[in-house]
Amino acid sequence: MTPQLPPSLLHRQYDVVWALGRRWLHLLLVFLVGVSPTAWSHQGMHPRSIKIEGDITLGGLFPVHAKGPAGVPCGEIKKEKGIHRLEAMLYALDQINSDPDLLPNITLGARILDTCSRDTYALEQSLTFVQALIQKDTSDIRCSNGEPPIIRKPERVVGVIGASGSSVSIMVANVLRLFEIPQISYASTSPELSDNNRYDFFSRVVPPDSYQAQAMVDIVKAMGWNYVSTLASEGNYGESGVDAFIQISREAGGLCVAQSLKIPRDPKPGEFDKIIKRLMETSNARGVIIFASEDDIKRVLEAAKRANLTGQFLFVGSDSWGAKITPILDQEDMAEGAVTILPKRASIEGFDQYFTSRSLENNRRNIWFAEFWEDDFRCKLTRPGIKIDSEKKKCTGNERVSRDSTYEQEGKVQFVIDAVYAMAHALHNMHQDLCPGSTGVCDKMDPVEGRLLLSYIRSVNFNGSAGTGVLFNENGDAPGRYDIFQYQVTNITNPGYKVIGQWTNNLRLNLEEMQWSGGNKQVPDSVCSFPCNPGERKKMVKGVPCCWHCELCDGYHYQLDEFNCELCPFNMRPTPNRTGCRPTPIIKLEWHSPWAIIPVFLAILGILATSSVVLTFVRFNDTPIVRASGRELSYVLLTGIFLIYLITFLMIAEPGAVVCAFRRLLLGLGMSITYSAMLTKTNRIYRIFEQGKKSVTPPRFISPTSQLAITFTLISVQVVGVFVWFGVVPPHTIIDYEELRPPNPELARGILKCDMSDLSLICCLSYSIVLMVTCTVYAVKSRGVPETFNEAKPIGFTMYTTCIIWLAFVPIFFGTAQSTEKMYIQTTTLTVSMSLSAYVSLGMLYIPKVYVIIFHPEQNVQKRKRSFKAVAQAATMSTRLSQKSNDKQNGETKIEPERPQKVSPEV
Repeated sequence: MTPQLPPSLLHRQYDVVWALGRRWLHLLLVFLVGVSPTAWSHQGMHPRSIKIEGDITLGGLFPVHAKGPAGVPCGEIKKEKGIHRLEAMLYALDQINSDPDLLPNITLGARILDTCSRDTYALEQSLTFVQALIQKDTSDIRCSNGEPPIIRKPERVVGVIGASGSSVSIMVANVLRLFEIPQISYASTSPELSDNNRYDFFSRVVPPDSYQAQAMVDIVKAMGWNYVSTLASEGNYGESGVDAFIQISREAGGLCVAQSLKIPRDPKPGEFDKIIKRLMETSNARGVIIFASEDDIKRVLEAAKRANLTGQFLFVGSDSWGAKITPILDQEDMAEGAVTILPKRASIEGFDQYFTSRSLENNRRNIWFAEFWEDDFRCKLTRPGIKIDSEKKKCTGNERVSRDSTYEQEGKVQFVIDAVYAMAHALHNMHQDLCPGSTGVCDKMDPVEGRLLLSYIRSVNFNGSAGTGVLFNENGDAPGRYDIFQYQVTNITNPGYKVIGQWTNNLRLNLEEMQWSGGNKQVPDSVCSFPCNPGERKKMVKGVPCCWHCELCDGYHYQLDEFNCELCPFNMRPTPNRTGCRPTPIIKLEWHSPWAIIPVFLAILGILATSSVVLTFVRFNDTPIVRASGRELSYVLLTGIFLIYLITFLMIAEPGAVVCAFRRLLLGLGMSITYSAMLTKTNRIYRIFEQGKKSVTPPRFISPTSQLAITFTLISVQVVGVFVWFGVVPPHTIIDYEELRPPNPELARGILKCDMSDLSLICCLSYSIVLMVTCTVYAVKSRGVPETFNEAKPIGFTMYTTCIIWLAFVPIFFGTAQSTEKMYIQTTTLTVSMSLSAYVSLGMLYIPKVYVIIFHPEQNVQKRKRSFKAVAQAATMSTRLSQKSNDKQNGETKIEPERPQKVSPEV
C-alpha cells in the first residue's frame, strides 16, 4: 500500500498538484515545510545526482560541496567530508552486492544527491526521494495528438543514508517521515534528533551529543574536579550540550558548576575578553567545559592569551573541537592540556585500498569525481571548447591518490559504511521473513513498506566495519563510543593530540598518560575544596556539597568510593594509593634466587659424587674392597644418599600436586634408606662382636639377604606412613596469606607451598631422626671393635657429625618462624642440612674406598679371611686390651688371629 500525504496537510490541493505537474508539487511541498523555493536553476529541473541501478534503491545525502556565496547554493568541493563519504557509500554497496550471504540475488542500487552543506538546499534535493510515493492523477492530461502522456515512473527509494549536519538531517527528516521513509545518518549528533515523537523515522550510527555530555561529566570526575565552568556557543548544538552536561552533573552529584556562559551568535568587539574576565571571577574553577564552534574556540583561546592567562584554564572540549588543528592554530600554548572527545572511529583498510585505486577511467559513476581529481592534484582536465588556464598544469589521468597527493581517510567513513550495512541487514532480515525461500524481491516487498522496514532497522545487531557492534536503541540512537584525546606539547615542541582513554557507557581514562603545562604529569586542581589524596575518604561538610574533609583509609582498608573505606579480601591488599585492592603477590623459591643457588650447587655436586661412587663400585664390583664393604647394603645406602640430594630439587621446584606428593615421599625416604642401612650395619657389627664375647656360635640374621630384609623392613615403616598420609590428606598446594601479613600491606605476600606445615615436615623427618639416633647409639657401642673387621669407626664418625648438623638445624629452622624470609631460610637450611649429612656419609664411608680402588689398586687385594671363632677371640682380646690401656682410642688395637680361617669378607 502506497503511503498518502495526510489530508490535513494537502487538503483539496492533492489532485491539483499533479495535474499542474511536478514543479507545482515542488512549490507546494516547499510551502508546506516553510522553506523558500531556491531554484534548481544551476542544475535545471533534474538536479545532478548519482544513479546506481538495482532491485532496491537507497537514497544518499552527502555534502559534496560547501555552502556557496550569497545567491549560489553550492561552493567549492569538499574532498574529505564530501567525496570520501560518498565513495564510502559506493564502496559499501559494492561489498554488499558481492556478498553471497547478504541480500542474495538482490542488488542494491542508489540515488545519491549533494546537499551542498545547506539545509534548505538539501530539502529541495530530497524531494527526489518522495516522487515515486505520490500517486499522480493524469486522467485529465492529454498530449497534443490526444493520446495520454507517457510519464516515466521515478525509482522508489526505500531508505535514505544521511544527512551529515544535524540541521540538514532535521530538515530532511521532517519530510521523509511524512512519506514513512526510514533515514540513517552517519554524522548528525544533535540531541534533538533523539525525539522519537518528532523524528520517528530517523536513526543514526553515531551517538548523540547527550552521550558525550555524560562522557565529559565522567572525565571531569575522573580527574578529581568538582568545580567547573561551562561555555557554549549560542544555538542548538552548544546550548543543548551544556544543558545536558549540567543536568547529568546534578544527577551524578559531587560536581558544581561555578558559571555557565554563552557566546552570542554575532559577538560584539571585546565580547570574548569579557567572557575571560567573567571566568576569572571564579578562578578556582579552572576547568572549563566548552561546547562551541571551531571559530568560537579559537577566539576564546586568543582572548585568554591576550589576558596573559596561559595555563590558567583547563579546557574539556566536545567533538566540535575533537582532534582538529584549526581551532588551536597559533594558540598551541593556550590549548596545552585540553581534553577533547570524539566519536570512536577506525580507519577502514579496505576502503583505503578501494579509494586509492580510483581513477578517472574506473570511477565514471561518481559524477563529481573529475572535480575532485582537479582539486586534489591541482590540475585541470581537458574539456572540449574550454581552454586550460595557463597557470594550472594539465591533468594526465595517470595521477594516483596518496601517491601524487596527500591522503588520509576521513573520520566518518566508518559510519557511512555502517549506515549502509544497517539498511542492508534490515532489508535482508525483512526479506527472510516476508519472502522465505524465494529469490529476488517478492510481492510482499514490492513496494517495501517503510514503517515495517523501520522496525527491522531498529532490530539490527551486527559487527560493523571496524569490528564494533552496530545497533540502535528505541530512539534510533547508536551506543555512545568515544575516544578521549589530550592536546600535549612534547619536549621537542611537537604538539599533537594523544589518545588517553575511551568511553563506552563507562569511562576508561589513563591518567598516567596525561600531560599538562610544562610536562607536568599531575592533574591540576579545579576544586572548591582540595581533593582528597588517593586512599582518603571524603567527609562532607553539611550544607556545602562541593566541600569536605579527608580521612585516610588505613591498614588493609581501601577507598571503596568517595565516602567509604572497606577491608580488602583476605587474599588481596590495597593498592599503593588505596583506591582499590590488588592481588597479594604470590612468592615461591625461584631457581635463580641466592637462597636456591647454594643448595642446588651442593645437590648437583653430591649427585655427581654419588654417581661416581656407584659407577666405581659397579665397575669394581668383585674386588675385595667392594665385597668387604657389604655390596648389597652399600648400594642401598648410596641410593638413599642419592635421594637425599634429589630432594633439594623438589623443595625448590614450583609446588604442585605431583611435586607435593614426591616431597612427602622422598623428604624422609632418602634419609630413612640411608640410616636404615647404616643401622643395620652397625647393629650387625655390634651383634657379631657381642656374640663373640659369649660364644663361638654366630648370631642370627647376619647374612646379606637378612641384612637387606631388615633394611627394607625399616624403610617400609616410612613408606607405609607416607601412604597413610596420602590417604588421609591427599597432597595439594595452598597459598598462605596469613604467614606474611605484617601491618604494612606493601610487605604482605602469599606463599605458594605444599600442604606441609612445619610440624608435619618434622613428623615426616622424625622416623629418620629416630633411625639416626639409634644408629649413633650402636656406633657408640661398637666403638671398641677393631677396625680391621668392620666400618664401625667410619659409621661412628658419620653419625656424630650428622647429629651435630641436625642439632644446628633445629634452632635455625624454628628460630626463623617469625622472619619475613622464613620460607627461604627454612628451605635452604633444610636442604643444606640434608646435603651436608649426605656428604658426611658419602665422604666417611665411600670416598676412602674409592680412593684406594682408583689410586692404590695394589691395596685392593684379598686379605686373610677369618672365621667367626677368630672374630670372637679378637673381640675378647680387644675387650681386655681396652681395659688395660685407657690412653688408647677405642678400637685402635689391631688384632691378628693366630691362624687363618676362611670367613666371609663382610664379617
